[in-house]
Amino acid sequence: MTTHDATMRPEAADLAELTDLTALDGLVAHTTVQGIPVLHAPRPGDITAGLFFRVGRADETLATSGVTHLVEHLALHRLGMSDGHYNGATANTYTLFHVTGGEDEVVAYLNDVCAALRDLPLERLETEKEILRTEAASRANGVNSQMPLWRYGAQGYGLSSYDELGTWGLTADQVRDWAKTRFTRDNAVLWITSDRIPDGLDLTLPTGSRIPAPAASSALPVTPAYIRGDDGHVVFNAVLRRSTAAAVFADVLGRALFQDLRHEGGYSYTAEADYSPRDADFATLTAYADALPKKQAAVVGGFVDTLARLRAGRIEQAELDSARGKTLKRYDTPDLGAALLPSYAISLLLGHRILSPEQHMAELRAVTVADLREVAREAWDGGLLQVPTRGADWAGFEPAPQYSSSALTGTRHPSLEDDGVTLVIGAEGVSLLLPGGPVTVRYDACAAMTTRPDGGRVLTGLDGFRVAVEPTLFEGVTAERIAALDAAVPAAAVVPLPTREPEQIPQPRKRESTVPTAQGGDSGKAAPRRWPVGLVLMVALDVVFGLGLLFAVVRLSDETHPAWSILARAVLPAAVLIRYTHRAYRRAKPARG
Repeated sequence: MTTHDATMRPEAADLAELTDLTALDGLVAHTTVQGIPVLHAPRPGDITAGLFFRVGRADETLATSGVTHLVEHLALHRLGMSDGHYNGATANTYTLFHVTGGEDEVVAYLNDVCAALRDLPLERLETEKEILRTEAASRANGVNSQMPLWRYGAQGYGLSSYDELGTWGLTADQVRDWAKTRFTRDNAVLWITSDRIPDGLDLTLPTGSRIPAPAASSALPVTPAYIRGDDGHVVFNAVLRRSTAAAVFADVLGRALFQDLRHEGGYSYTAEADYSPRDADFATLTAYADALPKKQAAVVGGFVDTLARLRAGRIEQAELDSARGKTLKRYDTPDLGAALLPSYAISLLLGHRILSPEQHMAELRAVTVADLREVAREAWDGGLLQVPTRGADWAGFEPAPQYSSSALTGTRHPSLEDDGVTLVIGAEGVSLLLPGGPVTVRYDACAAMTTRPDGGRVLTGLDGFRVAVEPTLFEGVTAERIAALDAAVPAAAVVPLPTREPEQIPQPRKRESTVPTAQGGDSGKAAPRRWPVGLVLMVALDVVFGLGLLFAVVRLSDETHPAWSILARAVLPAAVLIRYTHRAYRRAKPARG
């Protein structure tokens, strides 16, 4: 029998301190079980339950990324042979354990998950790490997978663009501590499609605190900005203040793109937009259109034109009415309270306001075309556009930074492949000096440094810039220089990777030489160039012919009536001689490496 301890069951006023729940009265019931807020509403058939925790990828660091996913996998391990319909999911700001089945199955699942979170089967840690790496290798990257990195950098909400590096270096103590401090009763919400709390629930978890979603970082100094992406895809995203008008605008934008790019232009097959809450106050607007290679420029132009039209306020009332009607229809559903449980639970978890259906419908009806125009301007001003073509400067988008603002000083290590590239290892960080500009990672802003036993190091800055230090590719990167680098990077940012196979260690491309050394290999210096005898003779003839012409000009200039017509006869032979000399030179010139 479930015990509802009065000390763990705050009054409505206490729950309202988290989020005002009065809007749920008469629709969704709310209580607590062992200190965890629970929302429930009935629905016929099997019971579905979801246990949310306010922790996700955005709470991690690049060096520990994957720790939340590991906890989720470990918590579900003992249920591996169960016949119930259950799963887990790790998102940016939450982790969800959900199940559908009979009452006994749901109770057993939730009890087992909480028991596992209290005492993780850490003997499975290395096995689960390998499973996650395998899962990542088989997971295809989405068309907008790089957008978070460019907007946020290698931290917070930008980590969804990166591999889970923590699956290599996390220790059992780190994983255990993460579960103990993040998967707590005070950082959880349970929802369940039932008219009552099922008997037998044991949701005992450590005490803790409700952790707000992390603040967002920024890697874009100027917006609107653009980046280059894969062929065939145009993506736009923007961070908007959460509002009913912003959600309606996303629907209007999706319909406008579909109308302009597919129905009228015939450029795209898929053209759509999405509105997804990010945290309590902000949401992400994402718009997408595909394109054939020959139509990419037309799709980019049409895409930008649609955004510009909405931004200028050229929105028809019919567009607003259509989008509003679509949203209003969602409330025409049986068992409405049960259908809204997941969204209400997320709002409670993140601390976002909760509206009753009547309140939300009133806000929907109050949205005007002017409101949508303001949202469109907000989206444009903070937008990030991914294009497959040459750029979007013509539309007012600035290129996202390709290089760091400055380089550091230190020991210089020329590239063994490219004379225009130099690695700098300094006391404050490392810089890669490229022809277009520097790429710098400071030690005190290093999100992660992966290490290899062969000396290879890759440093990633919080801003997303990355520098690879490969001793095989740069002159003078000795073991002592690598040791100094290791000592300078904070230990919390270091991620050891396994030994590479010899063929995986990068080697410098061999420079071409027209004359081999006596040993048949590279001498380390530029080999002297030997020109063909025929070319040398032709150049000598050019010189003699030119000197002769110069001598004739000097002689004729001393005469009172110089016969310049004589020199005209030498123009054609000189042109022919120069032409054949140039041809011989081009044949003798070595190919560029």
